[in-house]
Amino acid sequence: QVELVESGGGSVQAGGSLRLSCTGSPYTSTSDFMAWFRQAPGQEREGVAAIRPGGVITYVAKFAQGRFTISQDKDTVYLQMNSLKPEDTAMYYCAAGPSMSAYTWPSIRRYGYWGQGTQVTVSS
Repeated sequence: QVELVESGGGSVQAGGSLRLSCTGSPYTSTSDFMAWFRQAPGQEREGVAAIRPGGVITYVAKFAQGRFTISQDKDTVYLQMNSLKPEDTAMYYCAAGPSMSAYTWPSIRRYGYWGQGTQVTVSS
């Protein structure tokens, strides 16, 4: 059973930065496709960014391009979030699944493992 644990959420003012971390147990990053999703109250869960095993190829949603970066270091996947906006306020989830493409990675149903989430709140 894979367990994903997120950390790093918190409250920041608009324009600030946060770095989220996701650690998989047992170690998943070398063999699993890892992604970050977010869900705001009353809204559907949406893909934020994803990274292929090995950490070389990444995908970032349009709303996050230029502000968010996904990276991997051993068994931890990071989401660096800069220039945060109030609309980035959401619960952020880490997910793991089989290999996906640039077109399929945002599909929630493809992921078999999810973390419990970490809250990000951005105030104006």
